[in-house]
Amino acid sequence: MSLYSPKEIIKEAGKLAIAKDAYSAKKILVLAFMAGAYISFGGLLAILVGGGVPGIGAANPGIPRFLMGAMFPVGLMMVVMAGAELFTGNNAYFMPNVLSGSQRWTAPLRNWGLVYAGNFIGSLFVAWFLVHLTHLVAAEPWIDTVRNIAVSKTSNSFYTTFLKGIGANWLVCLALWMGMSAQHTSGKILGIWWPVMAFVAMGFEHSIANMFFIPLAIFEGVDITWATFIVKNLIPATLGNIVGGAFFVGTLYWYAYVKEK
Repeated sequence: MSLYSPKEIIKEAGKLAIAKDAYSAKKILVLAFMAGAYISFGGLLAILVGGGVPGIGAANPGIPRFLMGAMFPVGLMMVVMAGAELFTGNNAYFMPNVLSGSQRWTAPLRNWGLVYAGNFIGSLFVAWFLVHLTHLVAAEPWIDTVRNIAVSKTSNSFYTTFLKGIGANWLVCLALWMGMSAQHTSGKILGIWWPVMAFVAMGFEHSIANMFFIPLAIFEGVDITWATFIVKNLIPATLGNIVGGAFFVGTLYWYAYVKEK
């Protein structure tokens, strides 16, 4: 068969979690830097394409949202198929093993902490060196898109951003689950593309993507402080992402297909 069953997907996720736990801290940081950069590349492509049609968007506001969503998944495809460590995906991978007792709780906590730091560094690197210093988004209409994204993401309440974070990583981890179900490249691409496109078009909050979007706006002179970014967006989005991935995917699928009734 060209597809793994849901129960087989959990086994594959468990194998990945065991392999990830064996990585050295240096290897995790390098792979996490790469994932932060890859997600940022997807975010940049989304800005340039989805933010480049303001005339169309004025009459058809759903089209730019779809275009941004359609472009963004390239980042997660590179993470999965080229190999990198992404905090949000790893929120789900470890849970079946931990809940079954085959891995300790220290395994995901160590991985998540190192990966989160590496993702942040990779995102900032792309935002500053490859986008800000090259003036890729300095002209209209892209600078307006950068500004509007950042202002929108830092204008919600803690609770709203938290809930949007749940939605984002529920869909991201489902994309990874669906990607694992496929045993061919084309199937992995399709499995990843649909849920990620959906979460971006819906306007949910992905903490690692926001490590690119909002710092880029700050670098471009948008009136948002680092404290506002961290308190109003990054913290609630991260907490929501953990719940969305660790509980709504990792835990619920463990309960449905692994836990002995």
